[in-house]
Amino acid sequence: MNVYWNKYSNQNWCELSGVDLNGSHFDNMTGVYVIWYGGNNPRTVRVGQGFIGDRLQAHRNDFQVQAYDHLGLYVTWASIPANSLNGVEAFLAQELDPIVGQQFPNVYPIQVNLP
Repeated sequence: MNVYWNKYSNQNWCELSGVDLNGSHFDNMTGVYVIWYGGNNPRTVRVGQGFIGDRLQAHRNDFQVQAYDHLGLYVTWASIPANSLNGVEAFLAQELDPIVGQQFPNVYPIQVNLP
């Protein structure tokens, strides 16, 4: 499945703390997301699914995610049909090996293009 990974309009990756989660863009948007830090040794911090705005707001207050804030947290998300959420999240977790979150859907992974 080919998905569109969201970025800022200037094509830079979004900073987790800088995304306006109150914008209409997030109204009832469900999908998957990836949070990571950049730098010389980038690493995926968290992947997940659900109502994107709500989930990202929760991770802004999650001490396990915020423990990596000093490294510069970035985020991207993609709108995904509800019947594919579990499979796509399982694929992302398998491929990106996030630091936080060890329980992912035990389903057949659905391959998507990576951010």
